[in-house]
Amino acid sequence: MSSARTTAPIGTRQWHIIDADGKVLGRVASTAARLLQGKHKSTWLPYLDGGDHVVIVNAARVKLTGRKEDQKIYRQHSGYEGGLREERAKVVRQKHPVRLIEEAVRGMLPKTKLGDAMYRKLKVYARADHPHAAQQPQKLEVA
Repeated sequence: MSSARTTAPIGTRQWHIIDADGKVLGRVASTAARLLQGKHKSTWLPYLDGGDHVVIVNAARVKLTGRKEDQKIYRQHSGYEGGLREERAKVVRQKHPVRLIEEAVRGMLPKTKLGDAMYRKLKVYARADHPHAAQQPQKLEVA
């Protein structure tokens, strides 16, 4: 019996680009999370990182439905007593618009080392320009 272990072929990682201009935040985030995990591939395994790279542009122009712009709260804690900071989505969009998408996608990935590796393949930009043209990302439409 051979001692060599076989693993499923992961294949090559592709690059996808998603334009978030006017798209709903949750739909953009769930599509990106699915691509990062590799669930769209036939070789998907829950214990391997076989996902693709995802570039999201126009993050500042993503759409929030309902009254989320005024009601959704983003929280950060410094780790010290009384170190909780809360900001509404409207303020986060003005100060750091990339954070809207980053936190939405991060919440949909596994909370493990594997999830951290998947999250590192996400690139989010507030405007339409990005430095990943050399990777020839394929444009992906989100409903």
